[in-house]
Formats: sequence, structure tokens, C-alpha cells
Amino acid sequence: MRKNVFVGFLCVGLSLGCLAGCEKTPEEAIVREKGKDSVKEYEGVEKDEVKGSLREALLAPEHYKNEASYEGGGLVIDTDADVVVPDTDAVSTYTVSAKEVDQEMIDTVTKAFFPEGKIYHRYSYDVWTKDDRRERATLLKKYKAEGNLDPYEHGKDENGNLQFDIDEQIRREEEAIQTAPEKAEKIEVTPMFGLEYVDGKGGEQEEIAVDTDHFGGVVETEDGIYNYEINYRMKPDVQFLIERRRDDLEDPSVFTAWTEGEFVLGNEGEESHISKEQIKSKLNVSFEDAKKTAEEAMGRLGWDLKVIGWDYAVFCYGEGGTRADHMLDAGYQFYFSREIDGVEITHTMSYGGGLEDMDSTLVPWSYERCEMIVGDDGILWASICNPYDIGEVQTENVKLLDFDSVARIYEQMMEVSNADITKYEACRKYNIRNIKLGYTRIYDPTKNNDTGLLVPAWDFFGGFDREDLDGGSKQHDSGEYSTRSFLTVNAVDGTVIDRGLGY
Repeated sequence: MRKNVFVGFLCVGLSLGCLAGCEKTPEEAIVREKGKDSVKEYEGVEKDEVKGSLREALLAPEHYKNEASYEGGGLVIDTDADVVVPDTDAVSTYTVSAKEVDQEMIDTVTKAFFPEGKIYHRYSYDVWTKDDRRERATLLKKYKAEGNLDPYEHGKDENGNLQFDIDEQIRREEEAIQTAPEKAEKIEVTPMFGLEYVDGKGGEQEEIAVDTDHFGGVVETEDGIYNYEINYRMKPDVQFLIERRRDDLEDPSVFTAWTEGEFVLGNEGEESHISKEQIKSKLNVSFEDAKKTAEEAMGRLGWDLKVIGWDYAVFCYGEGGTRADHMLDAGYQFYFSREIDGVEITHTMSYGGGLEDMDSTLVPWSYERCEMIVGDDGILWASICNPYDIGEVQTENVKLLDFDSVARIYEQMMEVSNADITKYEACRKYNIRNIKLGYTRIYDPTKNNDTGLLVPAWDFFGGFDREDLDGGSKQHDSGEYSTRSFLTVNAVDGTVIDRGLGY
């Protein structure tokens, strides 16, 4: 049984014939075979047909509110969302390709983030010396004396025995002291692919290997020491990863990680919840200064990337998950993207580039993603993935569906995609809190895995509440801070784009 309550929304009453050629919902299947005809020619409109703003032409409201209930209340879609439309009068589609990964790109990123400082090969920098081994053995003995036999929270096996054997680890460390070097012989290098390193456990087993598509380095700067990694093993995907090394950890072996604020702010009442006040207590830098630091670094790349969103980020330790009592630091996390003719490439938490099944032989291509965390000590973490080269206009002033048509597709597909949810959960309620029109990249991996098309698409962002069938497990996410898109609809033809696959 379905209960659908429409609360109504504000819209601008211009005719459907304006601009962007608002057309009826397409008769073709909403979900077609993935990859098939993903990149195709679309119909455009003449410039003299473009009248008024894009929001007016699409009859898009400022806010959209609707609640739909299915399966006797087992599935609820609660939409109470601002509708974000670019401040422009028309949108075009653009060809896009993966930027060539070469030494020039490596040098550009290196100079942008490390204009000064010495860069060392990580294989030489991170050699365990005699002092390192002694400190590790001493710390483990301290844990044992305190009665902490599982300091890294590895837990127990099926027989109830601790999986981490602290006595055995102490023995290994003391044994390793005998053969460990007195000090690390740091080798200064220029970041590049093709550097040699020693591969093996020592003695006759050691071999000289070449890192043909990866670089691992450590950078010493006046501001601190950074890990610097470049990974090109999953071509055409590439990632530049920069992370400041911590000097405030008693035990560097304890698991630590940065977590986006959206995963801790919207789940009030759960153990993982961390409030804004608790996060801000770890911040002694203003938002404006942090943003300036991030923009200056990205500006040095010269890739026309701008801040399009931000979040808090928390740095926590321990295997027990993200919790306020395990928070060591916090920062502002900035999301960078491109703006083309006044239209942003939408940022979501999805990386794209997934495979349809484990037997697939396709080589995927993930989205361009650029993120940075800035805190009291400057840049704390940064990731740059899969930069684009923006090509030519494919279809100028492309025709778009009106908002009402898109909303109907959204409501239909949210029901269809969750049709069997009550087989696995007692109830699920989606909290959709933001609807945004922007560009997304699609491609056809069966034809080419490094070229595609930027098309306008609607994303529906939010979170969800759920309860297990036995009532034992619950989850809450208000969706207020979410960058997770639960549905992406091609604004041109109404087909659904799988954010996980990228087409």
C-alpha cells in the first residue's frame, strides 16, 4: 500500500518552451544497460530560444518537500530539500578526458605542495633502527605491565585467545635489535616513477626492484614532515596523497584516521556522534585562514579548481571507531571542483570507476576528486585524483527536462530501488535534504576508459534511518551534512546514472 503526501513547493510560472528546452519525461527505459550509449549526442536549442534563468526555464522550486510511504510504512522517502540550480541561463555538454600522467604532472603537484623542503625515498627513510626497535619493545613491556595485553584492539579468535601475542612481539623486537642499523641512510630523490628499491627480507633474499608506477616519499619542510605518495597502478586512475606525519602519538602503531564530519555530526545519540562544539574545541584556526591556505596550494596547480564545498574532519585513534574521547585533532575539509560556464561539477562521496561484477574485464575510470584538510598546523592531508582535461562543447544549450518530470523519476526510482528493503530491515526512512543540478562525467568503458562526457545531472543528497528486523541494530543519519547522493538523474534524458560505476 502506498501513501503519498504532497506538501507543495514554490515554482516560477514560465512556459515549458523556455530555454533549455524543457521536454516531457522520455518514453525510453529509465534504467538502461550500463555503458550502452552512455555517451551520445543530445539535442540542443537555438540561442534565440534561451529566455530567462535556468531555474525559471526548468520551473525549479527553491525548496521541494514531499513524503512518500510504502510497504505499510516499512519504507519512507522524506524529501525536505533545498533545490540548487546554477545561476545561468543554459547548459552545454562537454567532452572530457583523463589528463596525461607524466613527469610534468608529477613536478607540478610536487612544486604546488612542496615548493621548498627535502624529499627522501620512503624505503630508505622508514628503516627501523636499533633505537626504534628498543623503543617499541619498551612500549610493549609497558603495556604488559599495565595489564593491557591487546593494545591494538585486535580482539580474540574463535577459541577465545588474543589474536595479538604481546610476548611474541616483544621477543621479535628484541631479536631484531641485533641486526637493525644504527641509523637510517636517507636517500634524497626527485619524485618520479621508475625509482629502484630493495625488495626482500635481507641477506641473500634481497633483490633490487623498480617502482614503475608508484612513488613513496617523505618530505621534510619547515612546517613539518609529510608522507607523499603517487599511485598510478590502476591506470588511467592516479592519486597524489599527502599527509602530515604526527609527532603527538605515544605509539605510532595505533590505528589512526581522518573522518569527514558528515559521518559524526548527523548521527546524534550514537556512540560515534561528535558535536560541532567538540570539533571546534580542537580548532585554533579560522575558517577564512584555513580556506586561504587550501586555495593557495590548489592555485599553484593551475588547474582551475575552486572550493565548492567544505566539511569538518576529525582525527581519531583506535580500532573502536570514531568517538569524541578518541579525537586527537580536527580540521576543515575543503572540496575542490571545476566550474564550467557557471556550472559546477558536482562533488559526491562516490569515487566512480566501479565494476558491474567481479568477473568484469573492463578497466574503470574514476572521477576527478580534489580534497584537502587544513588545521592549526596548515595542510594536514590532501588527495588529488584523476585530473581532467576539459575538451570541446559537444552539444550547445542542451535541452533539459523540467523539474517536475525529474521529481517524478526520482520518486519512482527511489521506490523501485528499495522494493525489497523490508525483506532485510524492519524499516528504512530516507532523509533527502539537498537536491542539486550540476555536471557529472559519464563514459562508456566498453569503448574507451579515459574519455567521456560532462552532462548536467540532478543529485539527491541525504541520509537514512534504519532498524534491523530483530530490532537489535539501529542507524540514524539526518542527511543534513551528507555528500551521499542516493539517486543521480541525467537532466537531459532522465536516465539514472550509477554513481558507483560512473555512468
